[in-house]
Amino acid sequence: MDNTERSTQKAAIVVRSSTGFDFDIRSVPIPELKPWEVLVKLSVTGVCGTDISLAAGHVGLTCDILGHEGVGRVVKLGSGVDPDTVKVGDRVGIAWVRDVCGRCPCCREPGGETRCLEQLNSGRKLDGTFAEYCVAPSRYLLIIPNDAKLPDEYVAPVLCGGVTAYKALKTCGATPGEWVAIVGASGGVGGLAVQYAKAMGYRVAAVDVGSAGKEFCLRSGADEYFDALDGGTITALKSLTLNRAGVKASIVTAGSGKAYQNGLDMLSVFGTLVCVGIPPPPEVLSFHPLVVIDRGIRIIGTLVGTRTETIEALEFVRRGVVKPITNTIHLEDLRDLSNRLATTTGKFVIRL
Repeated sequence: MDNTERSTQKAAIVVRSSTGFDFDIRSVPIPELKPWEVLVKLSVTGVCGTDISLAAGHVGLTCDILGHEGVGRVVKLGSGVDPDTVKVGDRVGIAWVRDVCGRCPCCREPGGETRCLEQLNSGRKLDGTFAEYCVAPSRYLLIIPNDAKLPDEYVAPVLCGGVTAYKALKTCGATPGEWVAIVGASGGVGGLAVQYAKAMGYRVAAVDVGSAGKEFCLRSGADEYFDALDGGTITALKSLTLNRAGVKASIVTAGSGKAYQNGLDMLSVFGTLVCVGIPPPPEVLSFHPLVVIDRGIRIIGTLVGTRTETIEALEFVRRGVVKPITNTIHLEDLRDLSNRLATTTGKFVIRL
């Protein structure tokens, strides 16, 4: 297994206290392989807002090692793994859904694997990718072709943030040339959503907060930008799309407080509201049923994409029409990262 007959690795361990959480960099054992698993040596891993929510205890119990946007190479096969399906040296992605049962009602539906009733998630039920090594079941591996146009640091953000944005846009029902609004458009998922939306032929109204968000969104390709703290946002959006067939959908990727509420208020403007982000616990989805009934509005919740959709999302990157904007850091930088996520555009990628 490469040159590592060593037994320990470096990992970031989440440590919680009455005042919050922190990450402690420790030396921990390299995981032992079960017969059906492979050992992956990680090269990079993205940092997702969900990781911070997990660390803060907002999404229930977790493992000590979080992370679910990992890219690495297989360095060892379990005794029961068929070498014809995966081999040492293959590049693989370690995402949020690490394994599924393949037999529940969700798994039996096309595209339903991400809602498997018995799914195992990175950082939730299995140790995640904030470490040098991890294990993955061979039956649910995402093997990524070695392609110079797909460097590891571009692949990592797509494994969750990118494919989540892509899946939401696929689901919203818009057709090329129509307007979509993206709320939280300068965040990790939102910034990628702007790029995917433009690459898919949509016109993009980006909604976020502040001048830095505006600069980032317009640089990412948005056609128009609206500040969520501006009381005239909804009116301005209506004016923008008047006599232009309206806005087909609003993709709510993130936000809290006024920014989040504006995303919900857009129910009065758009035909479809697609929710993919996880707001802070106090924030709720609240609206009067008549808003939905009178306008025939659809409300859709989407999760991450399937393995096939991840490959589809990566093809946009390989073609050069989507280029993740990344900030490279080291594992030790996780200690003070939570405060920077809200003020930094693009995605953080840890080089291991």
